[in-house]
Amino acid sequence: MKPITKFSQLDISKQYSYADYLTWQLKERIELIKGWIYQMSPAPALTHQRVSLNLTLQIAEYVQGNSCNMFVAPFDVRLLDNRKIKSDSKVYTVVQPDLCVICDEKKLDERGCMGAPDLIVEIVSPGNSKKEMKTKFALYEENLVKEYWIIDYQEKYIMQFSLKNKKFLFIKNHFDDDILSSTMFKGLQVNVGKLFKKM
Repeated sequence: MKPITKFSQLDISKQYSYADYLTWQLKERIELIKGWIYQMSPAPALTHQRVSLNLTLQIAEYVQGNSCNMFVAPFDVRLLDNRKIKSDSKVYTVVQPDLCVICDEKKLDERGCMGAPDLIVEIVSPGNSKKEMKTKFALYEENLVKEYWIIDYQEKYIMQFSLKNKKFLFIKNHFDDDILSSTMFKGLQVNVGKLFKKM
């Protein structure tokens, strides 16, 4: 069978598995959510990149002092709907959060993370806000991600959610020079205003 090298070769009306995903040789970045293909935006905008770097620098200071690991996109996170599945052909969701923190080393392998990170951060771009706000919100909640932040770099704020009784609880919208304090990681704080400033 000919290798898939172009997005146009994929059938977007069909569900695929992670095993399928591993065979593709695409230049485009995609995600699978419950087997359905989601094409990601082209290379992130300059502001998106700046916010991602500024956030990474702030969180890096925290994770260096403990046993957790931080990863930035592109980094595959395979979600299992809370089932323990070893076979790639039975995994139907692989996403690439802008940033994630994982404290359970057993979830990490050479392909990325198998299971829910403890913290996921998504930076909303104009073309993907609906996906982040609805589809991924429900997906991360279902998979019991402990804390979820959504950054809107156009409006310059962060929405913070924390898992409680298997549901995301809205904590607060953080603006300007607010200090966001993680509910999951004691001592992890982010200066929101610094995220949107030039280096």
